Amino acid sequence: MCLIVIAHRMSPEYPLVLAANRDEFFDRPTRQAHMWPNGSIIAGRDLSAGGTWLGVGLDGRFAALTNVREPGDDGAGSRSRGELPLDYLSGELPPAEYLAEKASRFDEYAGFNLIVGNTDSLCYASNRAPGIHEVGQEIIGLSNGPPGSEWPKVTRGSEKMSALLAREATINADQLVEQMHDQNLAGVAELPDTGIPDEQESRLSSMFIPAQPGGYGTRCISVFIRQDDGLCRFSEQNYNAEGEVTERHFFNFSLARQSAAEAAPGQDAIQLA
Repeated sequence: MCLIVIAHRMSPEYPLVLAANRDEFFDRPTRQAHMWPNGSIIAGRDLSAGGTWLGVGLDGRFAALTNVREPGDDGAGSRSRGELPLDYLSGELPPAEYLAEKASRFDEYAGFNLIVGNTDSLCYASNRAPGIHEVGQEIIGLSNGPPGSEWPKVTRGSEKMSALLAREATINADQLVEQMHDQNLAGVAELPDTGIPDEQESRLSSMFIPAQPGGYGTRCISVFIRQDDGLCRFSEQNYNAEGEVTERHFFNFSLARQSAAEAAPGQDAIQLA
């Protein structure tokens, strides 16, 4: 992912609202959002390295990762960053414990920000900034800088999320996708300094990035909404290099139904649309 915006416990009806854009080269082999073979994880898959950028579990766990932009670095680490979200989703450790356990190996990866959560807590960490941070009742955003970086797209995305929650009694995926499709560029004075030319920095400053020279841009918008009654909705909208919508994937499941399914084998725990 290259932009993640999360509203955590900002609404009694919607304890968690997440919207994220994945920016990547269009020719990088990818499988779109699907149920993984273990039957408990929904995520896209990077077919080059085997991991994922964002995924959710039927138990209410979720994980997402952004790369930290480091010009001059070939981005190579001894391990693939995409394995981290998958590793968390496949385990049972609470968010803070998982990040603490993995912290000693963070230097094996190129720069990243990792955010992990469950129905009780939400935490994030980076191997380019110290500490493990627990998210309270707040809206947070992460992009391609270390936590705390004042990137215009993060500020804009957070403001849009706040306005939506204040304005609408019900929240749906279409509203969040529309917000994340914002293509307004930041002003020159607002641009972060990441070591790339200002012209390129400007082209990458919008929340949604149209296809750039070299075939790079926003490939999908993902949304995850968890309601107070346990209903969870995950969706992904995909784009081609012309900025056209190609496919949409919808997954609805209930945490309450998942528990019932464990007690009564054979009951469907997820509905696919």
